[in-house]
Amino acid sequence: MSIEKATLYVVATPLGNLGDISARAREVLAGVDLIAAEDTRHSARLLQHLGVTTRCVPLHEHNERQAVPRLIRHLGEGQALALISDAGTPLVSDPGYALVRAARAAGFTVVPVPGPSALIAALSVAGLPTDRFAFEGFLPPKAGARAAYLAALREEPRTLVFYEAPHRVVDTLAAMREAFGGAREAVVARELTKRYETVRSGTLDALIDWIQGDANQQKGEFVLLVAGAPAPPRRELSAEARRVLEALAAELPVAQAVALAQRITDAPRKALYDAALALKAQ
Repeated sequence: MSIEKATLYVVATPLGNLGDISARAREVLAGVDLIAAEDTRHSARLLQHLGVTTRCVPLHEHNERQAVPRLIRHLGEGQALALISDAGTPLVSDPGYALVRAARAAGFTVVPVPGPSALIAALSVAGLPTDRFAFEGFLPPKAGARAAYLAALREEPRTLVFYEAPHRVVDTLAAMREAFGGAREAVVARELTKRYETVRSGTLDALIDWIQGDANQQKGEFVLLVAGAPAPPRRELSAEARRVLEALAAELPVAQAVALAQRITDAPRKALYDAALALKAQ
C-alpha cells in the first residue's frame, strides 16, 4: 500500500497476542515517517517484533500540550505520522484526542487503521445484549465519586462497559453491587488475548465471591460489563381508563384522544396509545 504524505494514521495494535496485528497496520507503521506512541519503551517491543525501525516519539496525557504542535508541524512539512497506544485502538480511554482534533482542524487527513479493541472484544464474548451499550471508561478512583457516578447509572437500560485497574477491581465490583444490587448480571473480562485470559459471568454477588477468593484473578487489565437495568413492569389500563379512552377515541383523532385520556385518568401514555390504535383498527 502507498503511504500518503501529510496524513495522520490512527493505528490499532494488539491487546496482548502479537498475532492480532493486521498486515495493513504493519505496513503503515513501517512506511510512515514518525510514530507517536503512548509509551515508547512499551511500543519498542512491538515494533522490534514487527521489524519496524520507524522513529518513535512519546505522546501521552502529560506532554500533549507540548507534543501536539510539534507533530502538527511535521504534518505541515509533508510527513506521514502514525498514532498508537500501548494496546488496542487509540483514543478509547487512551491519549490521542488532542492530536486528532488538531490535525483535523488544520486540514490534514486522518485515516483509521482498525483492529483490536478491548471494549469490542469483551462485548463480543460477554453474552450480554450488544444492540445498545454505553461505554463509561474508567470510573473515578475515589470511593465517594465512584459511588455517585454508579448511582446515576442505576436505571440505565443499556449494557454498561467499564475499564478498571487491577488494584481497584474488587472495590469497584463492590461499589457496583451497592449501586445495582447483588443480583444484577455482570461479566469480568481479564487479560484479553493474553496467556491468562479469563471471561467470567454471573451475578455481582457471585463475581465478588469468586474474585476475592482467588488473588490471581485480581491481576492484569480488566473490562467490566454490567447488564442494563430491567424494564419497569408495564402498567395495564384500568377499566375506567379504557372506558374514557373508548369514548374519546370515538370522537377524536388518536393523538388528541390519548392526550385527554391521560390527563383525565393519569394512565400510562404508551398503554393508552396502543389501546387507541387497536380501537381505530377495529
